Amino acid sequence: MSVVTQLLIKADDEVRYPSAGELNDLKDFFRTGDQRMRIAATLANSEKRIVEQASKKLWQRRPDFISPGGNAYGDRQRALCLRDYGWYMRLITYGILAGDKGPIEKIGLIGVREMYNSLGVPVPGMAEAVRCLKQASLALLSEEDATEAAPYFDYIIQAMS
Repeated sequence: MSVVTQLLIKADDEVRYPSAGELNDLKDFFRTGDQRMRIAATLANSEKRIVEQASKKLWQRRPDFISPGGNAYGDRQRALCLRDYGWYMRLITYGILAGDKGPIEKIGLIGVREMYNSLGVPVPGMAEAVRCLKQASLALLSEEDATEAAPYFDYIIQAMS
């Protein structure tokens, strides 16, 4: 849910007009729109490269993941991991575009622990993968854009930790 939608729903639930502070929040949301679109476009256009760099870094840190018996052992399992990494990249861009972590929570984090546990995928390993995605992604952004994008990665990492 975007900042705009949240504000309108809250004001309507309370049968009032948006407050001056809420209107300033909207002003900030619109002011940062170009930046959020630029970040999302950079991440979307670079997804394949980000996922490749992040997975190489992860396999270096955790070679047990791609060794026999590891969750990413074999072409099929590794492809499934890479698919998930791309999915997390999309979730992050959704949050950045919305200016809110709500889409990440609603679309991607509800039930994630249970799902990975039922599949025998170590959740801490997925958190480490998102750390690698964060590192590869932020390296492509300006300092200002990286500062804006980092909390969305951190939100997922914290939810998995």
